[in-house]
Amino acid sequence: MRLVFAGTPEVALPALDALIASDRHEVVAVVTRPDAPAGRGRRLVASPVAQRAEEAGIEVLKPARPRDEDFQARLREIAPDCCPVVAYGALLPKSALDIPAHGWVNLHFSLLPAWRGAAPVQHAVLAGDEVTGASTFRIEEGLDSGPVYGVLTEDVRPTDTSGDLLTRLAFAGAGLLAATMDGIEDGTLQAVPQPAEGITLAPKIEVEDAKIDWSAPALRVDRVVRGCAPAPGAWTLFRDERLKVMSLTPVPDRTDLELAPGEIAATKKAVFVGTGSHPVQLQWVQPQGKKPMAAADWARGVRIEAGERLGV
Repeated sequence: MRLVFAGTPEVALPALDALIASDRHEVVAVVTRPDAPAGRGRRLVASPVAQRAEEAGIEVLKPARPRDEDFQARLREIAPDCCPVVAYGALLPKSALDIPAHGWVNLHFSLLPAWRGAAPVQHAVLAGDEVTGASTFRIEEGLDSGPVYGVLTEDVRPTDTSGDLLTRLAFAGAGLLAATMDGIEDGTLQAVPQPAEGITLAPKIEVEDAKIDWSAPALRVDRVVRGCAPAPGAWTLFRDERLKVMSLTPVPDRTDLELAPGEIAATKKAVFVGTGSHPVQLQWVQPQGKKPMAAADWARGVRIEAGERLGV
């Protein structure tokens, strides 16, 4: 089939690479978000998908909005059979959805209808899901509500961050998306409507959502830190400044540590913080305006005083 791939960030690259390498399909163009400011100089930089397509000699379309008439006119000229999508980042109007004969097929990183929305992997980690996965579905005007072509499952490991889990799903999902394109071309794959039960939503995680509540149980604190890594990054307050908590470890066996929620206990080699249940040990932190560092190094530098707390 003639394919126009739509995607923007690095997580979309495994799927794009798989489709470019396919001997059954031809990626004739990609659709991606416009160049965006990046780095200290804030110069405009093309998206990872745009850069990969340009390296491969594939036409790149960067509409400000998918409803733009010029973009849709060019898409009709290209006449794709199908438009596979991975993390494109813009809503597609019906006028664009109707152009390819087989529609737009999205690779979504959850087991639909669970975790519909922008941050399915983060919400799976935050919720403590033991199993998640990826789904391919035909996009319609509703939020991730279209009929499903195929799914795969992936275990959520106890120490997974959202970044760890998303990386595994991106590579496994690339194969699922390629197989979905094969099945659509063969006519052997039919999309099945999603069940009406089991719908959960996964809205974007905002910075305020990543603030650590030290009165919560250690299990919840751990999920917030892992679920918000690498972005937007879990954080707390220390001496009225933000401190990003990049990683920590619950330590339920430290019954000798009686710490109030947020209370800090620092030794030469370790930093412990009280929660609503048992303590956690900070591993890596990032003070405001500084680079990431080991928690013990941070504690030595700031000279923790007895009774000091995080989050105050």
